[in-house]
Amino acid sequence: MLATFHALGITDVWQLIAATVIFLMLPGPGTFCVLTCSAKHGLRGGFAAIAGLMLGDIVLMFLAAIGVAALLHANPLLFKGMQYLGAAYLAYLGVRLLLARGEDSGALVPFSNAADFRRGFLVTLINPKAIVFYMAFFPVFIDPATQRGSLTFLTMGAVICTCTLLYGSLLVVAGNAAAKRLARNRTIASLASRAAGIFLIGFGIKLTTN
Repeated sequence: MLATFHALGITDVWQLIAATVIFLMLPGPGTFCVLTCSAKHGLRGGFAAIAGLMLGDIVLMFLAAIGVAALLHANPLLFKGMQYLGAAYLAYLGVRLLLARGEDSGALVPFSNAADFRRGFLVTLINPKAIVFYMAFFPVFIDPATQRGSLTFLTMGAVICTCTLLYGSLLVVAGNAAAKRLARNRTIASLASRAAGIFLIGFGIKLTTN
């Protein structure tokens, strides 16, 4: 299986999965949206919210992929520089998590009259930093020498969406009550945030030394 990903120009696929899972586990609007919809409307509401989140991610990934692909074809050397900038950006996010005091818990945006699907979709799209994140995230895992254009981006998008679906399903089916308690516990949330920050810093450093 790893050979297949390498043939598509995707490097370190397990690290791609690990990084995606870490980001999904960080408390944020998406997590609280899924939990709230599940609490109010059961499994159907929770999975509708997940579908909305995934569609929002797909839109943002598509926009980011267009920019990254254009840069890759126009100037491979500049793309290599963007890979290093992407790794530095991930480390920067890790530092922000370490220094954060927890005031911003990523509360759910109150779309009280919207359907669960639309709520999940809008919660993703209204995040102005998301497309910047994807612009930094994609180049880090792409090998310019073996990448296959749209097929590579589609495969990476499928990996990220699969992680989102699996983690979201866990929130809906098994982790609803527990996750809501953890979200209210600032100490645990703070420790989780700092652990994620350390992971991202180390991850960014490792990528720059590959």
